[in-house]
Order: sequence, then C-alpha cells, then structure tokens
Amino acid sequence: MTINKKIATVFGGTGFVGRQVVRELAKLGFTVKVATRVPESAYFLRPHGVVGQVVPVRCDYRDEKSIQKAVQGAEYVVNCIGILFEKRRSKFGFAHVDLPGAIAKACQKEGVVRFVHISALGADQSGSKYGKSKLEGEKAVTKAFPQASILRPSVIFGEDDHFFNMFAEIARFFPVLPLIGGGHTRFQPCYVGDVADAVMAALTLPSVGDSNPQGKIFELGGPDIVSFKEIYQSLFHYTGRPRMLVSLPWWIAKIDAAFLSLLPNPPLTRDQVESLKTDSVVSKKAQGFADLGVKPNAMGLILPRYLEHYRAGGAIAKEKQAC
Repeated sequence: MTINKKIATVFGGTGFVGRQVVRELAKLGFTVKVATRVPESAYFLRPHGVVGQVVPVRCDYRDEKSIQKAVQGAEYVVNCIGILFEKRRSKFGFAHVDLPGAIAKACQKEGVVRFVHISALGADQSGSKYGKSKLEGEKAVTKAFPQASILRPSVIFGEDDHFFNMFAEIARFFPVLPLIGGGHTRFQPCYVGDVADAVMAALTLPSVGDSNPQGKIFELGGPDIVSFKEIYQSLFHYTGRPRMLVSLPWWIAKIDAAFLSLLPNPPLTRDQVESLKTDSVVSKKAQGFADLGVKPNAMGLILPRYLEHYRAGGAIAKEKQAC
C-alpha cells in the first residue's frame, strides 16, 4: 500500500519507536515532519525517504503555538514521546500528560484525520508515577481528540532497546544479578517493528466496520509471556553469559534504586521498582495486534540477532561454535 501526497507529523521521531514509525511512513509514501526541539538531531532519519520526504521541523514542546505549527498541514499525527525516569527538567506530568494533551488539542484544531498515541501496557493498573501519568495522558488525549487510537505496548525489544541491551551489558561486568521481588513479574514483550506496524494499521485501516481503529485502545503484547526470571534466562542463553540470580525483596530494591537514581542515566529507580509490582500482560478481553492485522514476532526470532555480540568474541565465537 502506497499513500501519495499525504503528510504525517511524528513527535518523538528520533526515539527507539519513533524512528521505526518514521521509516514505515516514508516507505508508504508519506511526507514525514519530524517535530523535534533540535532539528539537527533528526537529520539521520532523512535517508529513510527520497530527498525532501523526511523533514525535521523545530518544535518547542512547551509552546502550544509551536506544537500547532508542527501539526499544520498534516492529516496524520503520531505521538511517540515518553520518558522512563524523571530528571530535573523532564517530568512524567509534562511528558506523559501535558504534552500529549497539547498535541491532541492541536490535532483537533487543525482537522487531523488520524491521531495515534503510544501509551504503556498496565497503565490502568499500575501504582507507579510512570503508570499513573501514562493513564492521565490517555485521558488528556481522548478528552481533546476522542477519535484517537491509543496503543499500549508491553516491554518493547529490538536492536537498540533499553531493556535487553541494558541487562546484557550489566551481565558483562557483574557475576550476580538481582531478581527484584523474586522475579515473578510477568511481561509480554513485543518487537519494535511490530509496534511500528500497529501504528501504520491504526493510521490506515478503513474507518468503517469493526476494523475501524479510531477511538479504541489496543493492548500490544507478543506471543511470549515470561517472568522476569525467564527473561534473565533467555538473556543468558543468547549471550552465553550465565549469571547467578539472587532474590531481592521490594524494600531492599527500593533502597538500592534510591542510590542508582543519582546516576545521570539510572539503570533502576524507585518508581521503576514500583512498576515491577504490576504485570505487563495483555488482558483477556482487550483488542490487540490481531485486531490491527499484525502478527507479532516471538522473542526467539529477534533476540539472537543483536544479543550475540555480547558473547565473548561476538559473532566470531558463534561461527566457531557452528563449526
């Protein structure tokens, strides 16, 4: 399917999910405006399209007029902006609530045809600040733009992810890894390419009949449901670096996280520990990948592609083992 002379604006287009969305939009023939505070940071996305097809545009996220200008002329808008932890100038309330609400208002004013907002699985159940802010963001979006499609992915994995790569990197240097809360929290990881396909479906599926994605919430989870402990075990298998696992009670994990939070890019925060108390699994009656016509990839098909370089010797070691 190719769409000519259509304009889409992507917020958060330089991020892990956003750049996949930009690539897929360009592939379908969209002219893509990448709304960013620093246009130069999005120049690497331009090769995804022909000359002039992917256009970084300056946008002050704290200025509603600037947001509206970024949306002007676009028939389709995607919001991929999200943060995993708070910093002095970057708070959940702004990134997950105020900004999505402002984007949704701009979409309504500018007559946008489709708006897709990426939230998080378990947002309606989590007791963490992260989860609560994601839910409030959904409410702000639907209040301003009721026909918005909301996607709630579980943990997203892929070559540049901040989940499997982070733990694989930690495993390179530490012989013992923590099982927070005993490692019983369940996840339903989904591949970043499948999430991008879900965005495309939400933008392009017919607006009539049961397949109409507008005004609906989709919970996105891959075919594998795994515990935190099983995630570690998969990691050890694909990296060839088995490590000892030690159960860490919630209260001790929060103390450790308090110290780790002082780092510029903390691997764990107190709020993330709180998030781990809630499973990230698709609910039984929820609409998901299948309703968007997307068949998700299993972890075992994707993880070996990028985790093998954590092996001693990387891909070379794997070739020797095959011999």
